[in-house]
Amino acid sequence: MAGLTFSAPLPIDAVLGDVQNALRSHGTAVLVAAPGAGKTTRMPLALLDEPWREGRKIVVLEPRRIAARAAAERLASTLGSRLGDDVGLKTRLSSKTSAHVAIEVVTEGVFTRMILDDPELSGVASVLFDEFHERSLDADLGLALALDARTALRSDLKILVMSATLEASRVAKLLGDAPVIASEGRTFPIETRYLGRRAQRIDDDVVDAVRRAIERDSGSILVFLPGQGEIVRVAERLGALNLPNTIDIAPLYGALDPATQDRAISPAKAGRCKIVLATSIAETSITIEGVRVVIDSGLARVPRFEPDVGVARLETVRVSRASADQRRGRAGRTEPGICYRLWDEPETQGLVPFADPEIRVADLSSLLLDCAEWGTNDPGSLCWLDPPSEGALAAARSGLQAIGGLDAEGHITSEGRRLRSLPLPPRLARMLLRAGERGAARDAAELAAVLVERGIGGNDLDISTRLENFRRDRSRRVEDMRALSRQWARAATTNTKDGSLPPAELLALAYPERIAKNRGKRGSFLLANGRAGLIDTAHPLAAAPYLIVAELQGRAAATRIMLAAATDEAEVSAFAADRIESKADLTFDRDSRSVKARNVRRLGAVELRSESRPVRPDEDASPVLAKGIADIGVGNLPWSKAQLQLRSRVGFLRANDDAWPDLSDAALSECVERWLLPYLSGKTRVSEIDGSTLEQALSSLLPWPMRQRLDAEAPTHFEAPTGNSHALDYEGAGAPALHIRVQELFGLKEHPAIARGRLPLTLYLLSPAHRPIQITRDLPGFWAGSWAAVKADMRGQYPKHVWPDDPANAAPTTRAKPRGK
Repeated sequence: MAGLTFSAPLPIDAVLGDVQNALRSHGTAVLVAAPGAGKTTRMPLALLDEPWREGRKIVVLEPRRIAARAAAERLASTLGSRLGDDVGLKTRLSSKTSAHVAIEVVTEGVFTRMILDDPELSGVASVLFDEFHERSLDADLGLALALDARTALRSDLKILVMSATLEASRVAKLLGDAPVIASEGRTFPIETRYLGRRAQRIDDDVVDAVRRAIERDSGSILVFLPGQGEIVRVAERLGALNLPNTIDIAPLYGALDPATQDRAISPAKAGRCKIVLATSIAETSITIEGVRVVIDSGLARVPRFEPDVGVARLETVRVSRASADQRRGRAGRTEPGICYRLWDEPETQGLVPFADPEIRVADLSSLLLDCAEWGTNDPGSLCWLDPPSEGALAAARSGLQAIGGLDAEGHITSEGRRLRSLPLPPRLARMLLRAGERGAARDAAELAAVLVERGIGGNDLDISTRLENFRRDRSRRVEDMRALSRQWARAATTNTKDGSLPPAELLALAYPERIAKNRGKRGSFLLANGRAGLIDTAHPLAAAPYLIVAELQGRAAATRIMLAAATDEAEVSAFAADRIESKADLTFDRDSRSVKARNVRRLGAVELRSESRPVRPDEDASPVLAKGIADIGVGNLPWSKAQLQLRSRVGFLRANDDAWPDLSDAALSECVERWLLPYLSGKTRVSEIDGSTLEQALSSLLPWPMRQRLDAEAPTHFEAPTGNSHALDYEGAGAPALHIRVQELFGLKEHPAIARGRLPLTLYLLSPAHRPIQITRDLPGFWAGSWAAVKADMRGQYPKHVWPDDPANAAPTTRAKPRGK
């Protein structure tokens, strides 16, 4: 295969050398190549003669069987061999390979089994992940396993990740900051003209851009607008202009009937051109013939789920850079083209690289309910291009179980099937159904209309104000919403007797976990789900004792309540009676460092009412006390000096041998329930814990054999040659310290040590007045060296004491010279 050449040039040829160099020098690389560049059928062949291959095979992963088969057949054809000779194929259903193939094309699932069976990937020189942007579970797992094998077992394994559209930098980082090589596909030159934004409404700028393109350029025009409303308005504006009669205006969006969509997509008739006004649907999923000019508004309308609102809304956002590039590319499919962008050129760099997949940003409640109806309570077991996140699924599942749509195992209930009968998010559907049972479906339907259609009824924080505005408004848009709400009400009505429910009670039917109590500070509230929310202190709702919250924005401490209804404790007690708990509550009070008892009426995290009482004898307060001690830290316990020294001695030995337990404050605070809780029975205050309690608790962590070893290796005291016993200090860094008058060490020829003589003590040698005169870990060296200077100084300061010339052979003493000497 040496000297393999290619007859027909492909765009990928220009970067083959770059990829080869990257794999030689770094071992991993990322290749971004446009469709049609030839990466799948060129790259494996270009690596055959690399010196690192050494006769081993190149494995190419494909996401599907059909893609794997096509790639393998094309590679074999290029080499002039039959499939199974030089190029092998392995899929779940077929295998044409041998031990001698140079290239083996496999599906991602096959590779996962391959690397699990042989972690070293024996006989494999490199692994190429093709079309990785599809991000299947098998692809992610296969790459993770290959990288782990490369790190631990096969440092010589080469890994190349390839894709047409890929978040290259993120993958490159995963591959150890691998080089990124890009290859352009086949496209005609496209001139990009930036027009900026001048008007407040995008419609005006789009109309001006269309007029400019008609005057300056030829060919059909494709205009990208965010949604149906803008398309309708721009179409009306263009229809009112004096445009050439050879131009047809063709709207294109999802709600159009198929015939109208076909007219937009089909080629313009001879001698005519089209202005296609389209949403993002025209980016990649369809081909519009004859387009030479693209006008990009830079906007898209995408669904965004606001978890605290429980309602999915369409939101107008700026497109991603990848989307903008896709739109621009539409102008150069068949001939050189022009792309007008309605933003300033520097803003392009401010666009996010890639748009979030809808499954990452949408409400999964309806999806989960539909999956449960289908028969699966685990959407993660289905085939997703981007699997739904566990957090999003957990939130949806919890919400649906709270309103009775799913049972504890995640199966759909009869209530869930009723929820699916209304074209509303499940929570609002539940509100309508419950209100309908009480004859108040119309109230609930109007409230749902205000919640799902942003801006209707105004922007006041008080939902009651918005409802009043909605009922008075006679605009066409509101009339349409009123008609729709009446349809919802008719579908939900099961009690023909007219009734009425206040907005707060209706909202509580939809969002029972968002009952909020004023925290005693104007505008500050705590929700039943444990979240805090703030309201502008100037708004009347800021003083309400209770709220039912319909909408929140922001996160953590910055969460703002954007829409709510006021209520009071009596109403909350009435419509949430089945969820209010009355119980005896034990808590730890940090100020008094004791366990306190209360009788509490609670709705989730919200305390409706509470009263203090004594702790009863039959109540076990010890777990609460233990948790409180963990919170304040075990350093606040009454440790004796001996216990603190014991912990320091163990800590000293643990620094060199982790077989010893960790008795530091931090470690003991983390496991209070394991070592201290068994000894807290009958106690309710920290002050009731004495030294005896702590001694028993420490003994559980340090059994007797270990204590004996501790005394041998880290004794509490040092016996001086005088016979006196001196405590050792283990609290400092390094070796334990001994503070001792130098005269007590006279006659000592070896340096004092512990740990069976392995570790010299740090000696703090003191004068007769206990002032430091020297620090040493080499007593014999001190005697033979600097002692002479110390001796001369000490004789001057303490003439009544003995200062021998040879202290190593002198008698130790604690006394001054006898009188008369």
